[in-house]
Amino acid sequence: MGAGSGDAVVTPCPQYHPSLNQRVTMAFETISSETSYQGKVFDVRRDQIRLPNGKSVSLDIVEHPGAVTLVPIDEQGQVWFVRQYRYAAQVELLELPAGSLDKGESPQACALREVREEIGMAAGQLQKVGEFFLAPGYSTEYMYVYLATNLRPDPLEADADEFLTVESVPADQAYKMAESGQIQDGKTLAALYLARPGLVKMGVLQG
Repeated sequence: MGAGSGDAVVTPCPQYHPSLNQRVTMAFETISSETSYQGKVFDVRRDQIRLPNGKSVSLDIVEHPGAVTLVPIDEQGQVWFVRQYRYAAQVELLELPAGSLDKGESPQACALREVREEIGMAAGQLQKVGEFFLAPGYSTEYMYVYLATNLRPDPLEADADEFLTVESVPADQAYKMAESGQIQDGKTLAALYLARPGLVKMGVLQG
């Protein structure tokens, strides 16, 4: 699972982690909190909270370590995807490479590891193009999105429970697929949107 950052160049983007860009407009008081489930990737906790109107409610919160999504693009202007069956959704989806952070792992290190595990390519350069909460109504999961370039073959062994088919398509076709509904994975749609200015700057997409 582990992999070093190698010689990749990591370019940050001028955005902020939620802890630095936080605005609280209402007071929610935590009365109690307990972990109700501990899983492989995430835990679930049950919080008893007092609302701003004084009423108390119970909320189930998914505690997630965070994740990354990559937009890998090669020298031919092809965007690399993985196609996999998603058991929860009961459907096969075309997605960008993505994965959860290991304990103590930085988003950059996770991105460099995941791109090797999922498409068998190392990224010589990473540029963070955005970040967002995935489902803030019930989850702490926070997603970091990277544009991955200067790709070269350097595979890592994939996770035992992942069965992936790697596909690459021209960048303009990838956006047409997103607009036509052929891509139905939320993080992939968001990542393509965030990466678009970078791809336009690279000359692989029209503005």
